[in-house]
Amino acid sequence: MDNAGGGPATPEGVRSARPRLAIELTALGVVGVLLFLALAAGAGALYREFYSPSAFVRHYLALLEDRRTAEALAVPGVAIDAAELEAAGLPSTASEALLRPDALGGLSDAQVVAEQSDGDVTRVSVTYRAGSYAGRTTFAVTSDGNAGLLPRWRFATSPLAVVDLSVRGSMRFSVNGFEIDKRQVSLDSADADPSAAVPLLVFSPGLYSVSVDTPISATPGVAVLADAPLTGIPVDVQAQPTDEFVSVVQQRVEDFLTTCAEQKVLQPTGCPFGYTVRNRIEGAPSWSIAQQPKVTVVPDGAGWRIPTTDAVAHIDVAIRSIFDGSVRTVDEDVPFAVDGKITVLPDGTASILVSGSARAD
Repeated sequence: MDNAGGGPATPEGVRSARPRLAIELTALGVVGVLLFLALAAGAGALYREFYSPSAFVRHYLALLEDRRTAEALAVPGVAIDAAELEAAGLPSTASEALLRPDALGGLSDAQVVAEQSDGDVTRVSVTYRAGSYAGRTTFAVTSDGNAGLLPRWRFATSPLAVVDLSVRGSMRFSVNGFEIDKRQVSLDSADADPSAAVPLLVFSPGLYSVSVDTPISATPGVAVLADAPLTGIPVDVQAQPTDEFVSVVQQRVEDFLTTCAEQKVLQPTGCPFGYTVRNRIEGAPSWSIAQQPKVTVVPDGAGWRIPTTDAVAHIDVAIRSIFDGSVRTVDEDVPFAVDGKITVLPDGTASILVSGSARAD
């Protein structure tokens, strides 16, 4: 064997080149292994960040944080039909009125805290803040096939929930500031029962504050946290009469009693006071209201009522005795009690039915 200079290669030179080659090949192998491990680690990080069940849930929560409700509804497994609601024991007629940006409460700081596989289902637990409340929810996620080499996911259980809302004392209310009329979301439309609960689909997680603020009734609001997928959340809100409403009722009752007092008879028709005599009267009696009742208004099922309260009428009348023909003048107060029932009509006006009782002389 000739060397590069044309002379013979020595056996010692050949032997010394072999260890160097082995070292170089080993180094290349180590580099290859490290490169493979780096690629594998990068692929794993990419999977966890963008293509894992946790990433799927994070995407859904990010849409809710940004109030992109239409896109959130389009996430696989979110939208639900009547049959699925019924199978879950929820009202199949639940309205979608609250599945819009205007009705969504604030959601922030969502973080995945656990991911656990359970057969074909992966359970992803997250924490978050809904308004000022801290919450935790677990979602069920399952495979939805593949897009090429990339996995796709869907919710195994829809993250929507149903708020079964009863609002007494008002046909109108607001949820997170979004105004709703029961007649708009009820299957009975204009014939909706004022006392019936209204089932409303909502996103979970989500904070929903229900309040009433009308000229007739108001309430400071009731907040409910929807934190469990596909569950029913009963909410009962009792509105209270406003000062303005009570003032109107007071005036209407006073006007009614004043009109009653204009009748020149012992027993004014349809009125809660009267006077009974066993003799004959000389001339028409004269009534006035000596003391108007102090009216209060309290809830009564879907409507309102006026609790029993005292009032005083005054009568002036001359009475002739059938025994001896003598005439005496009655000039006295006539105590009576007033109560009533108030019905709020579909056009928002109130029908007030005043009743009561008088005492006999």
